Order: sequence, then structure tokens, then C-alpha cells
Amino acid sequence: MTDRLPHTLRSDALDNRERILDAARALFSADGLDVPMREIARRAGVGPATLYRRFPTKQVLVAEAFADLLRACRAIVDEGCADPDPWRGFCLVIEKICELHARDRGFTEAFMSTFPGALDVAGRAYTLRSVAGLARRAKDAGHLRSDFVLDDLILILMANKGIHTGSVATQVIASRRFAGLAIQAFEACPQHAPLPPAARLASAAPDSA
Repeated sequence: MTDRLPHTLRSDALDNRERILDAARALFSADGLDVPMREIARRAGVGPATLYRRFPTKQVLVAEAFADLLRACRAIVDEGCADPDPWRGFCLVIEKICELHARDRGFTEAFMSTFPGALDVAGRAYTLRSVAGLARRAKDAGHLRSDFVLDDLILILMANKGIHTGSVATQVIASRRFAGLAIQAFEACPQHAPLPPAARLASAAPDSA
């Protein structure tokens, strides 16, 4: 009995940690980062003392909750930068980053530094620096408009965060369409490629509109 107790306690502590992170991700995704810590504890089924013992500040909790998404964001940028066609790589980054953020509005807030230090600063800086380098290559190739600046990417993420629909699936569809529009705006010589399908956001609008 005595020999098994420490293992049981470690297992319980691990379960509590995962429940807290799952609750935080769900609430941050639905309501943003302003969710009270007590509400996260309630959703996780733990007491506030347990929550603060594992995550002493909201910044620490946000960083842990979105660590996987930040790695996914970095992987998307790496994939785009690895494409020998910088414009195609740039478009891929815009499309996939917008979709990633559309699935979790809390991640967008964290990435945009709503809570200073909430995310790995080095990882976020690497992502932005890599996109800036990819944009320079796309400009040099004559595909990206010459007046594009990195702040335009931040502007796109801010606008993308404003997409709110009745379901995540519809939100992703709308985000893909939005990304298509943004890409056409960024193109130096627009080819007007077909846009992704439109999300049904205005059900009362005429079908011919």
C-alpha cells in the first residue's frame, strides 16, 4: 500500500493537469483569454488551489494550453518556406494559418500578445521572421505586391479572428474564403483564381447575390 501511494498521487496530479489544460483550451477557444481562472477550475472539476498549484498565473496556463498550436503554426511556416516557389509557399502559409486561427480564437489572442509572455517569445519571433523572409522572396519573384509589410499579416489575423459562425466547420469554410480574398489582394498581378466555396453566413440573402 505504501509503495503504491506515490505513483497514485503522481497519476492523479497528471490527470488534474490534463483536465485543466483541456478545460482551458475549450474555454479560450470559445470565449477568448478573458475567461476567469475560477471558471477554468470549475470546468476542469478541480479546486482553485489545485489550478494555481499547477499553473500559478494565467500566462503560464495560456503558454501550456497553446504550446502545440504554436508548434503547428511554426510547422506551417516551415512548410511554406521550404517550397521552391515562394509565392506558392506564401499562399500556403496564409491559407493554413488562417484556418488554424479560425479553429481557435484564443490562440489568435495569445499569438497577438494579448497577454505579454503568454507564448514562447522565441517561437513567435521565429514564425514572424520566417514569414518576412518568405515575403521578400515572393516580392523578388514578382508575385507579391511590393508594398506588402508584415503588419498586413497581423491585420489579416485580426480580421480572421472576427469570423464568428454557428459552428467551427462553418467558421473554417468562411476563413478559407477570406484567405482566398486576402491572397488575391496581395498578388502583384492578380490572376483572379477561383475562390474557395462561400460559407452560408447570410441565409436570408438571395441565392443569386
